[in-house]
Amino acid sequence: MGGVETKADTGAALRAVTDAVLGLAGEPSLETVLERLVHAVRDLVGARYAALGIPDEDGAGFDRFITSGMSDEQIEAIGPLPRTHGLLAAMLTDPEPYRTDDIRADPRFEWWPEAHPRMRSFLGVPLLFKGDIVGAFYLTDKDGGFDDADVDLVRGLAAHAAVVIENARLFEASRERSITEERSRLARDLHDALTQRLFSLNLTLEAAAATADGTNPATTVEAIHQAQGLVESALAELRSLIFELRPPALEADGLLGALRKHAALLSRAHAVPVTVTDARSPGSPGPSATGERELWRVAEEALSNALRHAGASEIRVTVEEDGDTVLSVADNGVGFDPDARSIAARRLGLVSMRERIEAAGGTFEIVSAPGQGTTVRASVP
Repeated sequence: MGGVETKADTGAALRAVTDAVLGLAGEPSLETVLERLVHAVRDLVGARYAALGIPDEDGAGFDRFITSGMSDEQIEAIGPLPRTHGLLAAMLTDPEPYRTDDIRADPRFEWWPEAHPRMRSFLGVPLLFKGDIVGAFYLTDKDGGFDDADVDLVRGLAAHAAVVIENARLFEASRERSITEERSRLARDLHDALTQRLFSLNLTLEAAAATADGTNPATTVEAIHQAQGLVESALAELRSLIFELRPPALEADGLLGALRKHAALLSRAHAVPVTVTDARSPGSPGPSATGERELWRVAEEALSNALRHAGASEIRVTVEEDGDTVLSVADNGVGFDPDARSIAARRLGLVSMRERIEAAGGTFEIVSAPGQGTTVRASVP
């Protein structure tokens, strides 16, 4: 099994590992990192199937289990994420790689779900970070089985992958901390900026009510004017705080301008035409600053998904009005089943988009089917 490895083979393998790692280095999204890693390791060794498992905090299951080589239909038929048992668990407790020509002959093999592909050759390689196992590569069904060169190649990628995964985790944790800190700061600012003004406004309105019997109209009018001034001051302070939350692209160009610049950049980078159409009537009011921000975030995520997953040759972004402001991102790619249980587990960005829009008082939907492209629609008041 394997044969003699030449210096040319070794050089090609090292270049392949380097290319795979460099392709991950600038990617902050953990979900994207995992997807790229599992596809890279499968391509590197020529396996039919590959998976990357990240255990959960309890160690009883997988927090993420990303596969390569299976269709969405197969994943849907197999069912929920696997538990950490049998050979899957072994790779999370033993730091050494393991390979066999027949996975079913191993005493640790337990069972497969009914819809699971039947596999033979197997290679498992743990991902080590500072001595801890943070995940594992699982590869199966390579013609002729896996050899020593495959083990060395996957170990090399696994060493780099563990660092990349931990960096992505740290980035996500840092981002969550930043969001929490920003929310706390905004809460303090809102409290400091508005509480005193609203307290003064309440006292002023009470004074106006007390003099509203008609005996001293000038005093009543003055109190009302003071109240108006306090309201305008509070609104101005609130606007300044809200605009701090606007992404720089929106602040500089507005929603349509930001979308057009982003589309032009993506078109050049990915060689896929991305067009932006403003189908609103002239003078339409448009969404609030919050709604505009959430539409922008949805557009970013939907465009990224279309370019990464859809295999599309064209993407169209449209902003229109239907009582609300409606953003749609449509591609002519491979499509998928939005109701499949595997989708929510593997594409967390879809859940995030829905939560953003619904939190802004809007509606969100995905229209797609295998082979029929995908349209993401989000509307905000």
